[in-house]
Amino acid sequence: MVGINEHFLSTEEKELIKDIRCLTEKNNLDNITRTDSYLEYYTMNKEIQWSLLASLVSRNAGWNMCDLAGSWFPLSLNEKTRLNLFATYERANWMIFQDAYPQLLLYEYSTKRRAPMFHLLKYFSVSTFMEKEWQHYWQYRNKKRLVFSLIINEQNVIEKPIIKNKLFQKEVFHTFAYRFQDFWHLSSVFFPTLNGDIYGRSVSSFSSLDRRIQLGKELYAILFNTRLNESFLQFALNIPHTGSRADYEKYVYPRHRKNTPMLRTSYPVFIQKETSGNDWSIHTRVKAKWKKDSVQVELAPMTEWYKRKQEKLHRMIKLETFLAGIF
Repeated sequence: MVGINEHFLSTEEKELIKDIRCLTEKNNLDNITRTDSYLEYYTMNKEIQWSLLASLVSRNAGWNMCDLAGSWFPLSLNEKTRLNLFATYERANWMIFQDAYPQLLLYEYSTKRRAPMFHLLKYFSVSTFMEKEWQHYWQYRNKKRLVFSLIINEQNVIEKPIIKNKLFQKEVFHTFAYRFQDFWHLSSVFFPTLNGDIYGRSVSSFSSLDRRIQLGKELYAILFNTRLNESFLQFALNIPHTGSRADYEKYVYPRHRKNTPMLRTSYPVFIQKETSGNDWSIHTRVKAKWKKDSVQVELAPMTEWYKRKQEKLHRMIKLETFLAGIF
């Protein structure tokens, strides 16, 4: 965004850029606004399947953040660690939205105008990789290729500023708390349903770019499975996102106890600083396997697995708290 001359743009283009920047800033306020904005966009542009995937993954980010302020994690993790983990989730998801939402809005405007406007993506610091992919989609309408491209893009957007950032590595990714969670597969991405079944994937090796891209592709395959998709969509449309796992746990457990609070009762709005706007695709080779179409996924519910993992986590935290009291 910085350093690109807008002098030769038409009045229409300048106004469009201004409007998109304004809408992006407004809707990138916190996890709730991001989740809702992705979903609202999908309801109006069903062909852009990535926006539904982004909304449901964003829900999971909110649940993970609220876990840190819930009944269990404060017993095991000190305040500094929990705030560092929250800051990592928040910054990564803020950066992805800041990059992706202008792309979505430019596509929507292009459809209304019936002419591609993707030459304006550079004014939002979007990679040249995605400019080419949007042009390709406009011509060939390959939905899956566009989803895979957006997954590749978003994970590269956060690779250097978040995953490879020395401060985040020291304070988050190299900590015992992160490695412990990663080893036991306690972090997962879930797609709940109104009947109490949950589907998804457990997350491990999150610091691996290849693994994150593969995970995104696997989640997409689950989300848009013809047998399951409508159930996931109905949950998203009917259950307002609060950040509390109670949003779906009330359907999973017959006698539900709320263990995580709502996001807006737990955290203030964090004002984020703009990024430098470097184009990752100039210096990074797009691997052929990132675009590979063959994705094998397990479509069985994870409901019982989830219950066992929660019980295991709670037992470990109770034991840790007990031992800390003794020693």
